[in-house]
Amino acid sequence: MKESIYSTKQLSALVAVRFLIGWHLLYEGVYKLYSPAWSSQGFLSESQWIMSGFAKWIISNQEILSVVDFLNTWGLIAIGLGLIFGLLTRIATFSGIVLLLMYYFSTPPLIGLEYSIPAEGNYLIINKTLIEAAALVVILVFPTGAIIGLDRFIFKKK
Repeated sequence: MKESIYSTKQLSALVAVRFLIGWHLLYEGVYKLYSPAWSSQGFLSESQWIMSGFAKWIISNQEILSVVDFLNTWGLIAIGLGLIFGLLTRIATFSGIVLLLMYYFSTPPLIGLEYSIPAEGNYLIINKTLIEAAALVVILVFPTGAIIGLDRFIFKKK
């Protein structure tokens, strides 16, 4: 094993967070893949803040919506697998941050914004999506894929 700059506890915590977020994103992607009626249209139609114009443009064209659905489903699966296995971890982590921030900015929990789809809880400014994105920033700053993950074999120094 490559010598780690982290203590065993730090490395364990970082890998656990990486795995848990990876599992969540992978499951979301697989669920969408095996739900033939699923489409991002419902979520996008709820968009109210800075992403609302972009969301309305997507749902106004069925072909673009199909591409977004495809990219969202397979993006979640690829990001989830990358995080779980520590494969191309930096790319997976950065992609996960971008995707989660797009979700957050599409339906942020701000005062005055109400959504017809009920949330899991009550939030103000900070919700689970933003917290998950912040956790991925920590994983990006403290990378573990080259220590515990397949990146270790891919980026092996000769």
